[in-house]
Amino acid sequence: MSKSFDVVVIGAGPGGYIAAIRAAQLGFSVACIDEWTNSKGGPAPGGTCTNVGCIPSKALLQSSEHYEQAAHHFGEHGISVTGLSLDLAKMIGRKNTVVKQNNDGILFLFKKNKVSFFHGRGAFAAAVAGGYQIAVAGSAPQTLLAKQVIVATGSRAHELPGTPFDEQQVLSNEGALALHVVPKRLGLIGAGVIGLEMGSVWRRLGATVTVLEGLPTFLGAVDEQIAKEAKKAFDKQGLKIELGVKVGAISMSTDGVSIAYTNAKGESQQLDVDKLIVSIGRVANTVGLNAQAVGLKLDERGAVVVDDECRTNLPGVWAVGDVVRGPMLAHKAEEEGVAVAERMAGQHGHVNFNTIPWVIYTSPEIAWVGQTEQQLKAAGRAYKAGTFPFLANGRARALGDTTGMVKMLADAATDEILGVHIVGPMASELIAECVVAMAFRASSEDLARICHAHPSLSEATKEAALAVDKRTLNF
Repeated sequence: MSKSFDVVVIGAGPGGYIAAIRAAQLGFSVACIDEWTNSKGGPAPGGTCTNVGCIPSKALLQSSEHYEQAAHHFGEHGISVTGLSLDLAKMIGRKNTVVKQNNDGILFLFKKNKVSFFHGRGAFAAAVAGGYQIAVAGSAPQTLLAKQVIVATGSRAHELPGTPFDEQQVLSNEGALALHVVPKRLGLIGAGVIGLEMGSVWRRLGATVTVLEGLPTFLGAVDEQIAKEAKKAFDKQGLKIELGVKVGAISMSTDGVSIAYTNAKGESQQLDVDKLIVSIGRVANTVGLNAQAVGLKLDERGAVVVDDECRTNLPGVWAVGDVVRGPMLAHKAEEEGVAVAERMAGQHGHVNFNTIPWVIYTSPEIAWVGQTEQQLKAAGRAYKAGTFPFLANGRARALGDTTGMVKMLADAATDEILGVHIVGPMASELIAECVVAMAFRASSEDLARICHAHPSLSEATKEAALAVDKRTLNF
Protein backbone atom coordinates (compact mmCIF):
# COMPACT_ATOMS: atom_id res chain seq x y z
CA MET A 1 0.00 0.00 0.00
CA SER A 2 1.38 3.41 -0.99
CA LYS A 3 2.25 5.89 1.71
CA SER A 4 0.07 8.96 1.37
CA PHE A 5 1.15 12.57 1.93
CA ASP A 6 -0.41 15.99 1.51
CA VAL A 7 2.74 17.18 -0.24
CA VAL A 8 5.59 15.34 -1.94
CA VAL A 9 8.65 17.37 -2.89
CA ILE A 10 10.92 15.93 -5.60
CA GLY A 11 14.43 17.21 -4.91
CA ALA A 12 16.12 18.34 -1.70
CA GLY A 13 18.18 21.24 -3.00
CA PRO A 14 17.65 24.74 -1.59
CA GLY A 15 14.22 25.10 -3.18
CA GLY A 16 13.04 21.60 -2.34
CA TYR A 17 14.18 21.14 1.23
CA ILE A 18 13.05 24.65 2.23
CA ALA A 19 9.64 24.08 0.59
CA ALA A 20 9.29 20.78 2.45
CA ILE A 21 10.14 22.34 5.81
CA ARG A 22 7.82 25.31 5.33
CA ALA A 23 4.96 23.06 4.20
CA ALA A 24 5.45 20.91 7.30
CA GLN A 25 5.45 24.03 9.50
CA LEU A 26 2.09 24.93 7.97
CA GLY A 27 0.58 21.60 9.03
CA PHE A 28 0.89 19.48 5.90
CA SER A 29 2.15 15.90 5.97
CA VAL A 30 5.26 16.11 3.79
CA ALA A 31 7.69 13.78 2.07
CA CYS A 32 10.86 14.83 0.28
CA ILE A 33 12.70 12.64 -2.23
CA ASP A 34 16.33 13.15 -3.20
CA GLU A 35 18.90 10.93 -4.93
CA TRP A 36 22.20 12.67 -4.10
CA THR A 37 24.54 10.14 -2.53
CA ASN A 38 27.71 10.65 -0.49
CA SER A 39 30.94 8.68 -0.84
CA LYS A 40 29.65 6.00 1.53
CA GLY A 41 26.38 5.50 -0.34
CA GLY A 42 24.29 7.43 2.15
CA PRO A 43 21.93 10.32 1.45
CA ALA A 44 23.40 13.75 0.72
CA PRO A 45 20.50 16.21 0.56
CA GLY A 46 21.18 19.79 -0.44
CA GLY A 47 21.34 19.41 -4.21
CA THR A 48 23.99 20.92 -6.45
CA CYS A 49 24.31 23.91 -4.11
CA THR A 50 25.43 21.90 -1.11
CA ASN A 51 27.26 19.07 -2.85
CA VAL A 52 29.04 20.53 -5.89
CA GLY A 53 28.12 24.19 -5.99
CA CYS A 54 27.67 27.09 -3.58
CA ILE A 55 28.94 25.48 -0.39
CA PRO A 56 32.05 23.57 -1.54
CA SER A 57 33.14 26.38 -3.84
CA LYS A 58 33.00 28.88 -0.97
CA ALA A 59 34.99 26.46 1.20
CA LEU A 60 37.74 26.24 -1.44
CA LEU A 61 37.61 29.96 -2.13
CA GLN A 62 38.19 30.60 1.57
CA SER A 63 41.03 28.09 1.82
CA SER A 64 42.73 29.36 -1.32
CA GLU A 65 42.36 32.95 -0.12
CA HIS A 66 44.16 32.02 3.12
CA TYR A 67 46.94 30.44 1.07
CA GLU A 68 47.33 33.50 -1.14
CA GLN A 69 47.33 35.83 1.84
CA ALA A 70 50.03 33.78 3.54
CA ALA A 71 52.10 33.60 0.37
CA HIS A 72 51.85 37.21 -0.75
CA HIS A 73 50.32 39.55 1.82
CA PHE A 74 51.14 38.50 5.39
CA GLY A 75 54.46 40.33 5.10
CA GLU A 76 52.58 43.64 4.85
CA HIS A 77 51.26 42.97 8.36
CA GLY A 78 54.66 42.12 9.79
CA ILE A 79 54.02 38.39 9.69
CA SER A 80 56.85 36.32 8.24
CA VAL A 81 56.08 32.90 6.78
CA THR A 82 58.79 30.41 5.89
CA GLY A 83 58.38 26.96 4.45
CA LEU A 84 54.85 27.61 3.19
CA SER A 85 53.41 24.49 1.59
CA LEU A 86 50.09 23.32 0.21
CA ASP A 87 48.36 20.14 1.38
CA LEU A 88 45.70 19.94 -1.30
CA ALA A 89 44.32 16.63 -0.01
CA LYS A 90 43.66 18.22 3.38
CA MET A 91 42.11 21.27 1.75
CA ILE A 92 39.76 19.09 -0.31
CA GLY A 93 39.07 17.05 2.83
CA ARG A 94 38.02 20.17 4.71
CA LYS A 95 35.73 21.08 1.81
CA ASN A 96 34.16 17.62 1.98
CA THR A 97 33.65 17.99 5.73
CA VAL A 98 31.86 21.30 5.23
CA VAL A 99 29.61 19.65 2.65
CA LYS A 100 28.79 16.74 4.98
CA GLN A 101 27.96 19.11 7.82
CA ASN A 102 25.41 20.78 5.56
CA ASN A 103 24.02 17.41 4.38
CA ASP A 104 23.61 16.27 7.98
CA GLY A 105 22.07 19.61 8.92
CA ILE A 106 19.31 19.17 6.34
CA LEU A 107 18.57 15.63 7.52
CA PHE A 108 18.33 17.00 11.08
CA LEU A 109 15.93 19.71 9.94
CA PHE A 110 13.74 17.12 8.22
CA LYS A 111 13.57 15.11 11.41
CA LYS A 112 12.90 18.21 13.52
CA ASN A 113 10.05 19.29 11.26
CA LYS A 114 8.64 15.76 10.77
CA VAL A 115 9.38 15.66 7.03
CA SER A 116 9.62 12.06 5.77
CA PHE A 117 12.77 11.68 3.68
CA PHE A 118 13.18 9.10 0.90
CA HIS A 119 16.60 8.47 -0.61
CA GLY A 120 16.27 7.77 -4.33
CA ARG A 121 15.18 9.25 -7.64
CA GLY A 122 11.65 10.62 -7.62
CA ALA A 123 9.51 10.54 -10.76
CA PHE A 124 5.89 10.80 -11.74
CA ALA A 125 4.22 7.41 -12.14
CA ALA A 126 0.59 8.33 -12.80
CA ALA A 127 -2.17 10.78 -12.11
CA VAL A 128 -4.81 9.20 -9.86
CA ALA A 129 -7.97 10.27 -8.13
CA GLY A 130 -7.06 12.92 -5.58
CA GLY A 131 -3.47 13.37 -6.64
CA TYR A 132 -0.40 11.71 -8.14
CA GLN A 133 1.61 8.55 -7.72
CA ILE A 134 5.30 9.32 -7.29
CA ALA A 135 7.78 6.49 -7.78
CA VAL A 136 10.96 6.37 -5.70
CA ALA A 137 13.74 4.43 -7.41
CA GLY A 138 16.65 3.43 -5.22
CA SER A 139 17.78 0.82 -2.73
CA ALA A 140 14.21 0.58 -1.42
CA PRO A 141 11.87 1.23 -4.39
CA GLN A 142 8.36 2.32 -3.48
CA THR A 143 5.48 4.46 -4.62
CA LEU A 144 4.10 7.46 -2.73
CA LEU A 145 0.69 9.05 -3.12
CA ALA A 146 0.70 12.85 -3.14
CA LYS A 147 -2.23 15.25 -3.05
CA GLN A 148 0.15 18.00 -4.21
CA VAL A 149 3.64 17.86 -5.72
CA ILE A 150 6.50 20.35 -5.78
CA VAL A 151 9.11 19.72 -8.49
CA ALA A 152 12.49 21.02 -7.34
CA THR A 153 14.93 18.96 -9.37
CA GLY A 154 17.39 21.78 -10.02
CA SER A 155 19.81 22.06 -12.93
CA ARG A 156 22.92 20.47 -14.37
CA ALA A 157 25.97 21.85 -16.17
CA HIS A 158 25.57 22.48 -19.88
CA GLU A 159 28.04 20.50 -22.01
CA LEU A 160 29.81 21.77 -25.09
CA PRO A 161 28.45 19.98 -28.16
CA GLY A 162 30.74 17.08 -28.99
CA THR A 163 32.78 17.49 -25.79
CA PRO A 164 31.06 15.71 -22.91
CA PHE A 165 32.28 15.99 -19.35
CA ASP A 166 34.57 13.15 -18.30
CA GLU A 167 35.44 14.92 -15.01
CA GLN A 168 39.06 13.95 -15.59
CA GLN A 169 40.22 16.35 -18.29
CA VAL A 170 37.02 18.15 -19.29
CA LEU A 171 35.42 19.29 -16.06
CA SER A 172 32.08 20.64 -14.95
CA ASN A 173 31.76 22.44 -11.62
CA GLU A 174 31.73 18.98 -10.01
CA GLY A 175 35.13 17.95 -11.35
CA ALA A 176 36.57 21.43 -10.81
CA LEU A 177 35.90 21.08 -7.08
CA ALA A 178 37.57 17.69 -6.76
CA LEU A 179 41.00 18.00 -8.39
CA HIS A 180 43.71 16.09 -6.53
CA VAL A 181 46.62 17.98 -8.11
CA VAL A 182 46.89 21.67 -8.92
CA PRO A 183 47.10 21.82 -12.73
CA LYS A 184 50.01 23.81 -14.11
CA ARG A 185 47.85 25.07 -16.98
CA LEU A 186 44.10 25.46 -16.52
CA GLY A 187 41.66 26.53 -19.20
CA LEU A 188 38.13 27.78 -18.67
CA ILE A 189 35.42 28.27 -21.22
CA GLY A 190 32.95 30.81 -19.88
CA ALA A 191 33.71 33.90 -17.78
CA GLY A 192 30.56 33.70 -15.70
CA VAL A 193 30.14 33.17 -11.97
CA ILE A 194 31.35 29.56 -11.88
CA GLY A 195 34.23 30.18 -14.27
CA LEU A 196 35.56 33.17 -12.35
CA GLU A 197 35.21 31.50 -8.95
CA MET A 198 36.88 28.26 -10.02
CA GLY A 199 39.53 30.14 -11.93
CA SER A 200 40.26 32.19 -8.80
CA VAL A 201 40.63 29.08 -6.62
CA TRP A 202 43.16 27.34 -8.84
CA ARG A 203 45.06 30.51 -9.78
CA ARG A 204 45.65 31.22 -6.09
CA LEU A 205 46.94 27.70 -5.62
CA GLY A 206 49.46 28.01 -8.44
CA ALA A 207 47.78 27.30 -11.78
CA THR A 208 48.23 29.49 -14.83
CA VAL A 209 44.63 30.22 -15.75
CA THR A 210 43.24 31.31 -19.12
CA VAL A 211 39.54 32.11 -19.50
CA LEU A 212 37.90 32.08 -22.93
CA GLU A 213 34.63 34.02 -23.16
CA GLY A 214 32.47 34.18 -26.26
CA LEU A 215 30.81 37.49 -25.46
CA PRO A 216 32.61 40.69 -26.43
CA THR A 217 32.00 42.28 -23.04
CA PHE A 218 33.08 41.13 -19.60
CA LEU A 219 30.26 40.20 -17.22
CA GLY A 220 27.55 41.65 -19.44
CA ALA A 221 24.87 41.28 -16.75
CA VAL A 222 26.87 43.41 -14.31
CA ASP A 223 26.86 47.20 -14.26
CA GLU A 224 29.48 48.21 -16.82
CA GLN A 225 31.47 50.47 -14.48
CA ILE A 226 31.62 47.73 -11.84
CA ALA A 227 32.57 45.06 -14.40
CA LYS A 228 35.46 47.20 -15.68
CA GLU A 229 36.74 47.68 -12.13
CA ALA A 230 36.57 43.93 -11.50
CA LYS A 231 38.34 43.17 -14.79
CA LYS A 232 41.22 45.45 -13.82
CA ALA A 233 41.59 43.58 -10.53
CA PHE A 234 41.53 40.15 -12.20
CA ASP A 235 44.07 41.26 -14.81
CA LYS A 236 46.37 42.48 -12.05
CA GLN A 237 46.06 39.13 -10.28
CA GLY A 238 47.18 37.29 -13.41
CA LEU A 239 43.85 35.80 -14.45
CA LYS A 240 44.06 35.92 -18.25
CA ILE A 241 40.62 36.61 -19.74
CA GLU A 242 40.08 36.64 -23.51
CA LEU A 243 36.79 38.10 -24.71
CA GLY A 244 34.95 37.69 -28.01
CA VAL A 245 36.42 34.30 -28.82
CA LYS A 246 34.87 31.54 -30.90
CA VAL A 247 35.77 28.07 -29.65
CA GLY A 248 36.47 25.46 -32.29
CA ALA A 249 37.73 21.89 -32.06
CA ILE A 250 38.71 20.47 -28.70
CA SER A 251 41.02 17.48 -28.60
CA MET A 252 42.29 15.39 -25.70
CA SER A 253 45.45 13.36 -25.28
CA THR A 254 47.61 12.01 -22.48
CA ASP A 255 49.34 15.41 -22.43
CA GLY A 256 46.14 17.35 -21.75
CA VAL A 257 43.53 19.26 -23.70
CA SER A 258 43.97 21.45 -26.79
CA ILE A 259 41.40 24.10 -27.63
CA ALA A 260 41.37 25.69 -31.06
CA TYR A 261 39.70 29.08 -31.12
CA THR A 262 39.45 32.33 -32.99
CA ASN A 263 40.18 35.49 -30.99
CA ALA A 264 38.35 38.80 -31.17
CA LYS A 265 40.62 39.92 -34.04
CA GLY A 266 39.67 36.87 -36.10
CA GLU A 267 43.04 35.21 -35.62
CA SER A 268 43.33 31.43 -35.21
CA GLN A 269 44.74 30.43 -31.83
CA GLN A 270 45.38 27.28 -29.82
CA LEU A 271 45.33 26.89 -26.05
CA ASP A 272 47.02 23.84 -24.54
CA VAL A 273 46.10 23.04 -20.94
CA ASP A 274 46.26 20.20 -18.46
CA LYS A 275 42.61 20.55 -17.46
CA LEU A 276 39.63 22.33 -19.02
CA ILE A 277 36.66 23.62 -17.04
CA VAL A 278 33.54 24.27 -19.09
CA SER A 279 31.08 26.70 -17.50
CA ILE A 280 28.78 27.88 -20.27
CA GLY A 281 25.59 27.83 -18.27
CA ARG A 282 23.20 25.31 -16.80
CA VAL A 283 20.08 23.52 -18.01
CA ALA A 284 16.98 22.45 -16.14
CA ASN A 285 17.23 18.93 -14.76
CA THR A 286 14.03 17.18 -15.86
CA VAL A 287 15.59 14.05 -17.37
CA GLY A 288 14.09 11.05 -15.60
CA LEU A 289 11.20 13.02 -14.08
CA ASN A 290 8.77 11.14 -16.38
CA ALA A 291 6.82 14.33 -16.99
CA GLN A 292 5.05 12.78 -19.97
CA ALA A 293 3.36 10.23 -17.75
CA VAL A 294 1.12 12.92 -16.30
CA GLY A 295 1.27 15.51 -19.08
CA LEU A 296 3.48 17.98 -17.23
CA LYS A 297 4.37 20.74 -19.68
CA LEU A 298 8.04 21.45 -20.38
CA ASP A 299 9.45 24.20 -22.59
CA GLU A 300 11.90 23.76 -25.48
CA ARG A 301 14.85 23.83 -23.05
CA GLY A 302 13.37 21.12 -20.85
CA ALA A 303 12.36 23.47 -18.03
CA VAL A 304 9.02 23.10 -16.28
CA VAL A 305 6.55 25.73 -17.49
CA VAL A 306 5.03 27.70 -14.60
CA ASP A 307 3.03 30.87 -14.10
CA ASP A 308 4.01 33.81 -11.91
CA GLU A 309 3.06 31.81 -8.80
CA CYS A 310 5.00 28.66 -9.76
CA ARG A 311 1.89 26.71 -10.76
CA THR A 312 2.34 24.23 -13.60
CA ASN A 313 -0.29 23.22 -16.15
CA LEU A 314 -1.42 20.42 -13.80
CA PRO A 315 -3.67 20.95 -10.78
CA GLY A 316 -1.78 20.52 -7.54
CA VAL A 317 1.66 20.41 -9.21
CA TRP A 318 4.12 23.23 -8.60
CA ALA A 319 7.77 23.78 -9.56
CA VAL A 320 10.50 26.01 -8.10
CA GLY A 321 14.17 26.91 -8.45
CA ASP A 322 16.53 26.17 -11.31
CA VAL A 323 14.01 23.88 -13.00
CA VAL A 324 11.78 26.89 -13.86
CA ARG A 325 12.21 30.34 -15.42
CA GLY A 326 14.20 33.05 -13.73
CA PRO A 327 17.71 33.30 -12.32
CA MET A 328 19.38 30.05 -11.26
CA LEU A 329 20.18 31.15 -7.73
CA ALA A 330 19.85 29.11 -4.55
CA HIS A 331 18.24 31.95 -2.62
CA LYS A 332 15.72 32.53 -5.41
CA ALA A 333 14.80 28.83 -5.17
CA GLU A 334 14.38 29.10 -1.40
CA GLU A 335 12.07 32.10 -1.69
CA GLU A 336 9.95 30.32 -4.29
CA GLY A 337 9.82 27.21 -2.09
CA VAL A 338 8.50 29.19 0.86
CA ALA A 339 6.02 31.09 -1.32
CA VAL A 340 4.61 27.87 -2.84
CA ALA A 341 4.16 26.23 0.57
CA GLU A 342 2.32 29.31 1.79
CA ARG A 343 0.11 29.45 -1.31
CA MET A 344 -0.84 25.82 -0.71
CA ALA A 345 -2.00 26.89 2.75
CA GLY A 346 -4.11 29.72 1.33
CA GLN A 347 -1.63 32.40 2.26
CA HIS A 348 -0.15 35.03 -0.04
CA GLY A 349 3.41 33.90 -0.65
CA HIS A 350 5.40 36.42 -2.65
CA VAL A 351 8.77 36.68 -4.40
CA ASN A 352 10.03 40.05 -5.61
CA PHE A 353 12.36 39.30 -8.51
CA ASN A 354 13.50 42.94 -8.54
CA THR A 355 15.17 42.58 -5.14
CA ILE A 356 17.00 39.30 -5.58
CA PRO A 357 20.71 39.87 -4.93
CA TRP A 358 23.48 38.44 -7.10
CA VAL A 359 26.98 37.66 -5.86
CA ILE A 360 30.25 36.50 -7.40
CA TYR A 361 32.57 35.31 -4.62
CA THR A 362 35.86 36.22 -6.22
CA SER A 363 38.37 38.62 -4.72
CA PRO A 364 37.23 41.32 -5.04
CA GLU A 365 33.69 40.15 -4.51
CA ILE A 366 31.00 41.45 -6.86
CA ALA A 367 27.42 41.91 -5.69
CA TRP A 368 24.42 43.74 -7.02
CA VAL A 369 20.68 44.18 -6.71
CA GLY A 370 18.20 45.96 -8.97
CA GLN A 371 18.91 47.62 -12.29
CA THR A 372 22.21 48.53 -13.89
CA GLU A 373 23.00 51.90 -15.39
CA GLN A 374 22.82 50.35 -18.88
CA GLN A 375 19.32 49.03 -18.19
CA LEU A 376 18.10 52.40 -16.93
CA LYS A 377 19.51 54.15 -20.01
CA ALA A 378 17.90 51.59 -22.33
CA ALA A 379 14.55 52.09 -20.59
CA GLY A 380 14.85 55.87 -20.87
CA ARG A 381 14.47 56.31 -17.12
CA ALA A 382 15.94 59.44 -15.58
CA TYR A 383 18.28 58.56 -12.74
CA LYS A 384 21.02 59.86 -10.46
CA ALA A 385 24.21 57.95 -9.68
CA GLY A 386 26.59 58.07 -6.75
CA THR A 387 29.84 56.16 -6.23
CA PHE A 388 32.28 55.83 -3.35
CA PRO A 389 35.64 54.03 -3.56
CA PHE A 390 36.88 51.65 -0.86
CA LEU A 391 40.20 53.47 -1.24
CA ALA A 392 38.66 56.21 0.92
CA ASN A 393 37.19 53.83 3.51
CA GLY A 394 39.09 53.51 6.79
CA ARG A 395 38.10 49.90 7.47
CA ALA A 396 39.14 48.84 3.96
CA ARG A 397 42.54 50.47 4.51
CA ALA A 398 42.92 48.62 7.80
CA LEU A 399 42.01 45.35 6.07
CA GLY A 400 44.54 46.06 3.36
CA ASP A 401 41.91 45.65 0.66
CA THR A 402 40.86 48.91 -0.94
CA THR A 403 39.91 47.60 -4.37
CA GLY A 404 36.56 48.63 -5.79
CA MET A 405 33.60 50.81 -4.97
CA VAL A 406 29.93 51.05 -4.08
CA LYS A 407 27.64 52.48 -6.75
CA MET A 408 24.06 53.56 -6.09
CA LEU A 409 21.41 54.45 -8.68
CA ALA A 410 18.25 56.34 -7.74
CA ASP A 411 15.24 57.76 -9.57
CA ALA A 412 15.92 61.35 -10.62
CA ALA A 413 12.52 62.57 -9.45
CA THR A 414 11.55 60.41 -6.46
CA ASP A 415 15.05 59.39 -5.26
CA GLU A 416 13.87 55.77 -4.87
CA ILE A 417 16.85 53.40 -5.01
CA LEU A 418 16.76 51.51 -8.31
CA GLY A 419 19.98 49.53 -8.06
CA VAL A 420 23.13 49.11 -6.00
CA HIS A 421 26.34 47.61 -7.37
CA ILE A 422 29.41 46.73 -5.33
CA VAL A 423 32.85 45.44 -6.20
CA GLY A 424 35.20 45.09 -3.26
CA PRO A 425 35.74 43.43 0.12
CA MET A 426 32.73 41.64 1.64
CA ALA A 427 30.38 42.82 -1.11
CA SER A 428 28.31 39.67 -0.51
CA GLU A 429 27.47 40.92 3.00
CA LEU A 430 27.18 44.62 2.19
CA ILE A 431 24.53 44.03 -0.46
CA ALA A 432 22.00 42.81 2.15
CA GLU A 433 21.42 46.33 3.48
CA CYS A 434 20.69 47.50 -0.03
CA VAL A 435 18.24 44.65 -0.64
CA VAL A 436 16.35 45.59 2.52
CA ALA A 437 16.32 49.24 1.49
CA MET A 438 14.93 48.43 -1.95
CA ALA A 439 12.36 46.02 -0.51
CA PHE A 440 10.96 48.92 1.52
CA ARG A 441 11.32 51.27 -1.47
CA ALA A 442 13.78 53.48 0.38
CA SER A 443 15.36 56.54 -1.15
CA SER A 444 19.08 57.23 -1.31
CA GLU A 445 18.39 60.01 1.18
CA ASP A 446 17.03 57.41 3.63
CA LEU A 447 20.28 55.45 3.53
CA ALA A 448 22.35 58.61 3.66
CA ARG A 449 20.57 59.67 6.88
CA ILE A 450 21.08 56.34 8.68
CA CYS A 451 24.00 56.12 11.10
CA HIS A 452 26.55 53.46 10.13
CA ALA A 453 29.20 52.13 12.52
CA HIS A 454 32.71 53.53 12.20
CA PRO A 455 35.01 52.16 11.03
CA SER A 456 33.10 49.73 8.85
CA LEU A 457 32.91 48.79 5.20
CA SER A 458 29.21 49.64 5.31
CA GLU A 459 30.13 53.31 5.54
CA ALA A 460 30.95 53.07 1.86
CA THR A 461 27.27 52.33 1.21
CA LYS A 462 26.23 55.41 3.18
CA GLU A 463 28.78 57.51 1.31
CA ALA A 464 27.54 56.22 -2.06
CA ALA A 465 24.04 57.27 -1.01
CA LEU A 466 25.41 60.71 -0.11
CA ALA A 467 27.17 60.79 -3.49
CA VAL A 468 23.81 60.48 -5.27
CA ASP A 469 23.16 64.00 -3.95
CA LYS A 470 26.80 65.03 -4.56
CA ARG A 471 27.59 65.47 -0.86
CA THR A 472 30.06 62.75 0.15
CA LEU A 473 31.93 63.49 3.35
CA ASN A 474 35.05 61.36 2.98
CA PHE A 475 35.96 61.65 -0.70
